[in-house]
Amino acid sequence: MQKPFYITTTLPYVNADPHIGHAMEFIRADIIARSKRLAGYEVFFNTGTDEHGLKIYQTAQKLGMSTQAYVDDKATRFKNMLPLLGMATDVPGITSVFTRTTDQHHLAAAQEFWKIVQNNGFIYKKDYSIKYCVGCELEKTESELVDGHCHLHPLMEIEVIAEENYFFKFSAFQERLLALYAERPDFVVPDFRFNEIKSFVSGGLEDFSVSRLATKMPWGIKVPGDESQVMYVWFDALVNYISAIGWPDGGADNGANGGEQNLTSFQKWWIQSGGVVQYCGKDNIRQQSAMWQAMLMAAGLPPSRIIVINGFITGDGGIKMSKSLGNTVDPLEIVNEYGTDALRYYCARELHPFEDSPFTMERFKESYNAALANGLGNLVSRVLKMAEANGIWIDLPEQPVDWAKLDLELDSFDIKKFCDTIWERIERSDKYIDQTKPFKALKDEDAGKREEGKKAVQHLLGELWTISHMLSAVMPDTAEAIKKLIQQKRTPEAPLFIRK
Repeated sequence: MQKPFYITTTLPYVNADPHIGHAMEFIRADIIARSKRLAGYEVFFNTGTDEHGLKIYQTAQKLGMSTQAYVDDKATRFKNMLPLLGMATDVPGITSVFTRTTDQHHLAAAQEFWKIVQNNGFIYKKDYSIKYCVGCELEKTESELVDGHCHLHPLMEIEVIAEENYFFKFSAFQERLLALYAERPDFVVPDFRFNEIKSFVSGGLEDFSVSRLATKMPWGIKVPGDESQVMYVWFDALVNYISAIGWPDGGADNGANGGEQNLTSFQKWWIQSGGVVQYCGKDNIRQQSAMWQAMLMAAGLPPSRIIVINGFITGDGGIKMSKSLGNTVDPLEIVNEYGTDALRYYCARELHPFEDSPFTMERFKESYNAALANGLGNLVSRVLKMAEANGIWIDLPEQPVDWAKLDLELDSFDIKKFCDTIWERIERSDKYIDQTKPFKALKDEDAGKREEGKKAVQHLLGELWTISHMLSAVMPDTAEAIKKLIQQKRTPEAPLFIRK
């Protein structure tokens, strides 16, 4: 029986079109999903769209659209982006789903989750007044504001909300969260982000509002038993991690996908797998690794498995990307000009796995030419031309790499480090060609020299075959193209990557 593995991205908030940050998170999660599948796991991969909340309601109002029509349009754009990013939507052994928080099953699951948490005594109602950042969809304390503004959304005015709402007893979970963090030293990756959330929780927790008046913000899931209120967007959206796998009814699996007989989907993907691996941005650390974990505890459910925190993608010089500054990057334009795997490579290797990283088209082009056109693409052409011209081929091992071992290297989620090992191998092969000069040896009159040249080409074919398999999770289309060229004993009709 294959061991189950569950991974999810955050569901992008659909107040704007897909951007390069979304692409980075999707691609990284996809690399981990593919790696686990190659290592023999059965994989469930969740992504989708977060579609409720004040920001979305206000954006639709400004555009003169119904909110449902607005979110339908945005969700379609995100869903259509997935194949263009090379996501594993049709890979055997990977169940890939696209969850929308306006889906009927999710609506029902969120309401059931609310009822359980409320019945367990962790939701109550009170009058309150708070400062609220619509950009973050989060309450803000005075200490979190800079000159009266949220530091993440400095151009947006802080709203003051004064009304009667429902609250979640977050304060009741400080000790349990700290105990979870102590028991699970790898719960948040990287370490410095883990230290941030431990410090936050250690400083004391305040209960937070989990509803809004429907008369002020009608676009949300109705609170069970009180239709005058709708759920706070974060409370609703986080439930998608369990609604996507069938909770609360389980979505009977009955062992059809290799699981134990009569396991429900939820039992298989959440309980048996040890919980979900959640990718998210650094602005989500509180919601994902503290608020959501407390909510799970309140519902009597096990915690997530690992929270992986990405940094932001910035413009040059660390400047935040924004349309007003003109430094945004459309990932689909990059795919249209350079191809899917070129973008996957850049997100995997050239952007820091955990820190903020700048992205400009100049940087992208430099990397593309150096690592792909002049690096990998050139190596493939050089080796296969020598092999075909001289009729030199090798018996190909079916599994030239041990993916179980490679997968262990990716357990740290340092995808850049993993890619570096692949490109070190590419660079070693280039140096080997320069040192041994098989293209000259194969033309030498001396039979011994020609034999040395033949062995050199055979060695390079073996290396190229290994490299192609190592690329399978990172650049799947390129990996498959290289494999086919070697198997069919031919050179590429055109370079894999054309210098720009």
